[in-house]
Amino acid sequence: MGSLVPFQDLNLQPEPTNPRIIPKIEPKLEPLDEYTQADLQTPPFFPNPSPNFSSSGSGSSPFTCNSNVLLPTSSTVHEIPPLGSDDTTVYSEYNRISELFKEAFARKMQQQQRFGEIEVVGRNHQDSENQDLGVIAEEVVVEDPDSRALVPVSNENNQVSEVVVTKRKYQQRSSELVRVTDLKPEDQVYFRDAVRKTRMLYDSLRILAMAEDEGSQHLGTYRRPRGDLKACQILREHGLWMNRDKRIVGAIPGVLIGDVFFFRMELCVVGLHGQAQAGIDYVPASQSSNREPIATSVIVSGGYEDDQDGGDVIIYTGHGGQDKYSRQCVHQKLECGNLALERSMHYGIEVRVIRGFKYEGSGSASGKVYVYDGLYRIVECWFDIGRSGFGVYKYKLVRIDNQEEMGSAILRFAQNIRMRPLEARPTGYVTLDISRKKENVPVFLFNDIDDNHDPAYFEYLAKTVYPPYVYQNVGSGCECIDGCADNCYCALRNGGQFAYDYNGILMRGKPLVFECGPHCRCPPTCRNRVTQKGLRNRFEVFRSRETGWGVRSLDLIQAGSFICEFTGVVLTREQAQIFTMNGDSLVYPSRFPERWAEWGDLSQIYPNYVRPTYPSIPPLDFAMDVSRMRNVACYISHSSSPNVLVQPVLYDHNHVAFPHLMLFAMENIPPLKEISIDYGVADTDEWAGKLAICD
Repeated sequence: MGSLVPFQDLNLQPEPTNPRIIPKIEPKLEPLDEYTQADLQTPPFFPNPSPNFSSSGSGSSPFTCNSNVLLPTSSTVHEIPPLGSDDTTVYSEYNRISELFKEAFARKMQQQQRFGEIEVVGRNHQDSENQDLGVIAEEVVVEDPDSRALVPVSNENNQVSEVVVTKRKYQQRSSELVRVTDLKPEDQVYFRDAVRKTRMLYDSLRILAMAEDEGSQHLGTYRRPRGDLKACQILREHGLWMNRDKRIVGAIPGVLIGDVFFFRMELCVVGLHGQAQAGIDYVPASQSSNREPIATSVIVSGGYEDDQDGGDVIIYTGHGGQDKYSRQCVHQKLECGNLALERSMHYGIEVRVIRGFKYEGSGSASGKVYVYDGLYRIVECWFDIGRSGFGVYKYKLVRIDNQEEMGSAILRFAQNIRMRPLEARPTGYVTLDISRKKENVPVFLFNDIDDNHDPAYFEYLAKTVYPPYVYQNVGSGCECIDGCADNCYCALRNGGQFAYDYNGILMRGKPLVFECGPHCRCPPTCRNRVTQKGLRNRFEVFRSRETGWGVRSLDLIQAGSFICEFTGVVLTREQAQIFTMNGDSLVYPSRFPERWAEWGDLSQIYPNYVRPTYPSIPPLDFAMDVSRMRNVACYISHSSSPNVLVQPVLYDHNHVAFPHLMLFAMENIPPLKEISIDYGVADTDEWAGKLAICD
């Protein structure tokens, strides 16, 4: 091992000022991201959330959990002798009960041994350099409540045997360090698509689990919702965690600078940061080829009082030595993650930096979001006395040049735009609201490229205009006074389950969603009234050199959230043929691919999964004229890998052939990232006209 940086001897350090007696405690790992033991031991599976799921078939559903109880047979039942007053009777009763347990568990062990389900594990099987939380060793592991048992083995001394543990087989992280470079464009597209699909599956599982937990709370059973842990565990059990075969140094293929994660466990799923709680991810010395620990990533979350975050330059404090109040109480040691950072500096190995900070409306347990900010090099390491008077190790991290702008900086810049747009951008704004107060929030128009101001001259259309006959026979509504329940009329119209959770997040895409309408008695706060309320996020129409006009959000949008409605004037087939002769801009809803089926697709988890088919709708045989009246959605650009899907919704009428086209986020969309939609491919044998992407 190369020479280390000369550190001061702790034995020669003067006592801290105002010395106080402090009991010896276990140093914390990451003070602002605590998980309780109850959270980590949450049952891994949740009940079946979909009527389309069937318990038949060879595959087992991830939404059921069965436990077999081994009962003693008649041969193991003994008569209970009368209780005596002497000690002999007490010990005899104890031995009798012990024998009952031994016989019962011995038979269970014999049954499991036949199928190879038993594995003997030593007492000290955890690597001390890679410990996190209680049941988390390297990543979160939620154990089956029936997975542990004390099993007696017959021997001469009639003593109790070793501890036998039933363990699930998980793919372990590799200790081989690799660096991925020179990816071809098609490789970049492949890895990005793989990350997007994994994250979409994670969000789908998390949302379903959260909805199940929230439903139990409304029934009177309080349980802290931790859908992120459940989703993480299910993906791990099915071998869907990414980048497990190699320990990647540097950038993770498919993860881009600026990607935002609402839950820390998602960092483990994609392989960006493999520690569930510790701020330093590293290969321990016991697994390293040269027997030296190597750091690969760090999380900067402001959890240590001696941290200094200057953006491109970070003074990062090593881990360990804090009490439960995030105060330094003992000297840090040059070991584990601290030594790994020093070794990465010695060998010139870059580390990934993820910043975590509080964000309003994050929805996570810690109230924070995590942003990947790129690669940094450790250029300096030293030992210093911290603010609390105890020794800490400090590391100077400098961001590598020629990278994309930091995602955390973009989030802060977007916040300034929301609060003071003209101060944040003195030039470029054409108008601060092209909707002219027709939306709940203003829609900005920004152009710093040319003099084109066309979006400001169109009449803004907040809701789609349908032919009058569509509103005939609107029908009745639910009778829910305090809000809709799962057995109300509107729930039955949706197949017995609402499409949204209690936060207005789309749980699973459907062919059609029925929201509560004007004839329903439920209040405006009903969970089944989401899209009809209009915009909730602030958007900006901007001029782009690549796409003409584009749309980006000024808010951080969580996956599954409502974006906006795609509005226009609805035309029949005959009307559309006349309009196309005049060269008007028409949009054909039938050409939108059924991307809604991708949101909530659990086919990778459940082999018998069938995508929802109810409520069904006929082919959309109409067009939408956006040549004179339009809304912000008309300026969304086309992409074959979109971040927004089209979900048909009905609420103000019951004509299933003319649904509203509602847009929902397919992934977490950071502020100032362009929103894209898949308009589909125009078929030559379909209606005359072209696919209109407004510019």
